[in-house]
Amino acid sequence: MTPTDNPQESVRRLVERIVEAFGIDAEVAVSERGEQLLVEVSGDDLDAFIGRDGTVIDAVQHLAYKVASAGGARGPRVVVDAGGYRDRRREALERAADQAAERALESGGEVALEPMSAIERKVVHEYLRERGDVETWSEGTEPSRHLVVAPLES
Repeated sequence: MTPTDNPQESVRRLVERIVEAFGIDAEVAVSERGEQLLVEVSGDDLDAFIGRDGTVIDAVQHLAYKVASAGGARGPRVVVDAGGYRDRRREALERAADQAAERALESGGEVALEPMSAIERKVVHEYLRERGDVETWSEGTEPSRHLVVAPLES
């Protein structure tokens, strides 16, 4: 990959090489949505590409962002998905966030969620911010960093 390549093409080639290295029979499609590059990996048996708790797909997404911003300036936001994993995981995180928010409101105290990646913590922070009745913050150090949910003080 050379700096003269466009980010979309560079990201596509990177992800294709990673998929090939995993020995997965899959297709890679990259599209633009505003300032965002969406990378969709489709095929059978994508579990290894996703990894336990999304660790592999998150690492690929981080690498793809680095490639997209190779020119030195901040590059486009890059989202790598495989077989609809991101939507399924977002829905599970939102359910867990709602349950934690309800427990925090009922108890009047703090509720700690399980440790999660920075990407997932951001999803939960943004989701719960829209509720307006709870606040969130992160505590701990990686890999045990987690989110805390508490009633919003009025």
